[in-house]
Amino acid sequence: MKKRIAIFASGSGSNAQKLMEHFKRSNDIEISLVLTNNAEAYVLQRADNFEIPSHVFDKHEFYKTDEVIDLLKNLDIDFIVLAGFLWLVPQNLIQAYPGRIVNIHPAILPKFGGKGMYGDYVHHAVMAAGEPEGGITIHYVDENYDEGEYIYQARYKIDKSDNLEMVKFKGQQLEHLHYPRIVESLVKKIKK
Repeated sequence: MKKRIAIFASGSGSNAQKLMEHFKRSNDIEISLVLTNNAEAYVLQRADNFEIPSHVFDKHEFYKTDEVIDLLKNLDIDFIVLAGFLWLVPQNLIQAYPGRIVNIHPAILPKFGGKGMYGDYVHHAVMAAGEPEGGITIHYVDENYDEGEYIYQARYKIDKSDNLEMVKFKGQQLEHLHYPRIVESLVKKIKK
C-alpha cells in the first residue's frame, strides 16, 4: 500500500512540481492531494497536469473547522509537505499530523525567518545584510513560522556580482535538488 502525501502551496508551485515529478516514478509513495488557499494559484494547473486531485480552502475552513483535517484523513494522507504555503499551520492540524508536516525555507534558519519572510523578501534581506552565503532549510512545522526542528540545510555562495534573480536561481536549484529526496527519506520511515 502506497504512502500518501498532501502538498500545501499558495502560489506557482515549482517545488510542488518537482515533488510530483519525483514521486510519479515511485512504487511506494504518491502525491495524493494538492491543497491551496489561493484559487488562482498556478500549482492547481500543475496538479491537474499530473492528474492529482486538488482542494481550495478559505481562512474559515482552515482555521475555524476540521474540514481540511477530515479531508486529509478520508484520503488516508500519511504526510504533509508545505511548498510555498504562506499561512501559519493551525494547532489542530499539527496535532493531527505530529512530526509529519515539513516545510522548506529559502534561507539558512534561524536567520531570515518568521512572519512575512518568504520568497523574494527573504532573498532581499539576505542580500541587504551582505551575507556571503544563501541557502535552504528543510524543517518540521510547529505552531510558529520557521521555528520547527531543522531536518536539512544546504548552502550556496553569493558572489558580489549576483543580482536578485541569480540568488533566487541558486536557491531554487538547491530546493529542487534536495526537497524531494529529503521528503522521500522521511516518508519511508513512517509506519503505515
